[in-house]
Amino acid sequence: MVKHYSRFADISISEKILNTVFLLTIGLGYLTALANLYYTYQGRDGVAGLSVNDIVAMYHGSNSQTRLGAAINGIMEANLKYKSDKEVILKWVYEGAEEDAYKEKIAPILNRDCILCHTPSINASLPDLTNYAGVAEVAHSDGKPIPALIRVSHIHLFGIAFILFFVGKIFILCHMNVYVKRIAVVIPFVAMLLDVLSWFITKSIPEFAYVVVGCGALMGFSMGMQIVVSIYQMWFYKQKDKAITD
Repeated sequence: MVKHYSRFADISISEKILNTVFLLTIGLGYLTALANLYYTYQGRDGVAGLSVNDIVAMYHGSNSQTRLGAAINGIMEANLKYKSDKEVILKWVYEGAEEDAYKEKIAPILNRDCILCHTPSINASLPDLTNYAGVAEVAHSDGKPIPALIRVSHIHLFGIAFILFFVGKIFILCHMNVYVKRIAVVIPFVAMLLDVLSWFITKSIPEFAYVVVGCGALMGFSMGMQIVVSIYQMWFYKQKDKAITD
């Protein structure tokens, strides 16, 4: 006996509407995530804009630039009340970012000009500048520490896996070659896993930053393809051959 599976042609209008608004919301959420990625990580290499060098600086570190130094030289300079404070911060960074000097010279500046945004309870995606430990993390040039990578990784894997699962559950209702469909639903998961793994490898091998960028792009592209194809087939596609799907 042949088993029949549900397709977009078989679901109700209400289900189509629910699926569509979900997919559109996920798509919009992903675009805002890209914007957040850009504004959070760009400029770490001391040059405006997001580049592979910024990824290297984030995970591996930079011999010539720290995240705090790049920010003070770039996008965060305008937030300083007194322009002379820029040189105070840069001198502290270049001299080793010691805790005693932080308490005496740097903390008052950051508490006045920066912690309004750089507080975990306000914006968890930005560095914590409310204490020395958080400031030291961006004032040294050795990249993101392993405990921080582990913390971000488990949040990333849990959260994005759920999104990919629900997007894939909708996508499998598409009418297409079964082998193409099976590969399509697996690709974003594989890309996500390789992306996260590459964070840790880039810590030791900076060239793996290209893998981070490539896998992140592949995951976004494959998920976006599923969203676009699913919405198209739900509302515009006229099914002709029912024998090729599984």
